[in-house]
Parts: sequence; C-alpha cells; structure tokens
Amino acid sequence: MTLKFISQIVKKQACSILCVGLSCVAVSAWAAYPDKPIKIIVPWATGGATDQVGRLIAQPLSQALGVPVVVENKAGAGGVIGTQLFVKEKADGYTLLLATSSTNAAAPYLYSKLGFDPVTDFTPVVSLCSIPNVMVVPTKSPWNSLKDIVDASTKSPGNYTYGSAGIGGSQHLAGAQFKTTANIDIRHVPYKGSGPAAQDLVAGHIDMMIDTGSLGSIKGGLLRPIAVASSKRLTVLPNVPTFNEAGVPMVASAWYGIVLPAGASAEVVNRLNAEINKILKSKEVSNKLVDMGAEVMGGTSAEFVKFTSSELKRYEAIVKNSGAPKE
Repeated sequence: MTLKFISQIVKKQACSILCVGLSCVAVSAWAAYPDKPIKIIVPWATGGATDQVGRLIAQPLSQALGVPVVVENKAGAGGVIGTQLFVKEKADGYTLLLATSSTNAAAPYLYSKLGFDPVTDFTPVVSLCSIPNVMVVPTKSPWNSLKDIVDASTKSPGNYTYGSAGIGGSQHLAGAQFKTTANIDIRHVPYKGSGPAAQDLVAGHIDMMIDTGSLGSIKGGLLRPIAVASSKRLTVLPNVPTFNEAGVPMVASAWYGIVLPAGASAEVVNRLNAEINKILKSKEVSNKLVDMGAEVMGGTSAEFVKFTSSELKRYEAIVKNSGAPKE
C-alpha cells in the first residue's frame, strides 16, 4: 500500500467525519427550535374573532412545542398597524402573525401607503379557517329580518349605522357590499377591533354589524342573528337564512392563517406547519372552530401561498365593487 493511497484514504475519512459533524450540527440546531417563548401578533383588539382564533391556537401550540406561546394584540387601522410592526421582526420563528383576509388581501386596495407588501414581506405557514359574516342586531332592535333593515334604511337614508373592526376589515367590506347590493344608505362606524364594536352594538350605540365573532353573544341572548353571508346556512345557526335567501344576494367571509416574516427557514416553516395541522385536526380545536361558525382549513405552506395569491386577486374586485374608499 503506497503512501499516496493511504493519504487519499485519510482525506476521504476526514471528509466523511466533517460531513457527519456538520450534519449533526444542523440536526442539533433544528432540534433546538424552539428554545424560548414564541409570540403570536394579533393585529386586532381582544374579544373579536381574530383574537379568539389566535388564542385557540396558542395554547395547544405551546404544549406541542414545549415553550410558552403568547398572544400580543396590536390593534389599529383595520389590522394594518400590527402588521406593519410584524414585518420588522426577525424571521427566526419566534414571532408569528395571525394574518387575515383583511390585512393580507383587502388592505392593499384600501390604503395608498400600506407599509408592507402582501407578497414579499411574508412567509406563509398554514391556513387556519374561514368564518362567514353574520348580520346581527341588538335583541332590543325592532328588526327581525333583512327586509326590515332594508325598508327602514330606505325610508330614513343615512340614519342608521353599522360597526366594524376597522377600515378594510371583513365587517367593513361586508357592510359596504350590503349597502351596494341592497341600494341603501347606512353609515360606517369603525372601531379598533370586533370586541369594542360588538360591545357598542349590544349597548345600542350602533344599529347593526355584519360580524364573524358574534356567536357567543347570540347564544347569550345579547344579539339577534338576521342573516348569514355564506352560500349555505350555518350548522350552528340552522334557522337563520342566508343573505341570498333573504333577498340580498351576497357572500362575505373572513379567513385566518399563520405567517412568518420574509426569509424564514424551511425547517421552521415545516415544523410549525406540521404542529398546527395536528392541532386543527384535534377534536377539541376543530369543534371549537365549528362552534364559531368556522370552516377548518389547514394544508401545506405551498397551498397557503397559492390560496393567498388567489385571494389578492379576488379581493381587488370585492373592494372595487364594495365602493369602499381608499385611505
């Protein structure tokens, strides 16, 4: 055996050892994620549907990952303020955003200075669910049908109000759609989240709301459901007609998903995607979402990318047809 041959063997062994070592380092680094608390930024106030979805996911995700997962509410401007803050965060997997159809699909057509790009500033992780909007009024309201609302608004144009979680939110767009489709004049009152808007609705400070998170107040007898803005009746509200059935043909729903800042690693995305999909398939979480009137989604990161891309195109037409002004 020549010295040259021995030298070649040594070099090959050294390379093999180096490769194994690097592989171990990579596996070790991957296994270490996460090793500190994770936060989910919810760009809306507490109490609304977005906040409810975020908190519903946070607890089981914390159990799955073995670290605290906390929800931070950063409300304002229809979810835009919290989203603007989020895109400045590190893409290390420790800050997630509960993205919505309002912030990541409708907002680009509602704000001239958005402060983030809905495509390049995010790494989609997984879609969570979609929730149809429901027209609700206070239980003391004299209205019992969509026709009652249309008739009253026609007789007194500009006299009645509808609330929303903010400009560009699903409630705002649904209300604008309703105005256009029913050819009535009702005034928009934006809030910093669904929770504060719903509180004022229960108190009678506003007249109506087309909301995604009112089922708790409906079951509690605080609000009366008038119509659901979906293609079919909701299982949890079987006696409430759709807008189409009530004579105002429109469909309006909000969707929710988890995203990371741009540049997040595939390993982190895949880990979070796998864990959240397991959570969505669990009976406890899926049943709670269904009780909210939601349709559970889930799927791969690539599917979420395709979905958000199609939603951007779809919302361009929705915003245009709604007549909602650009800020």
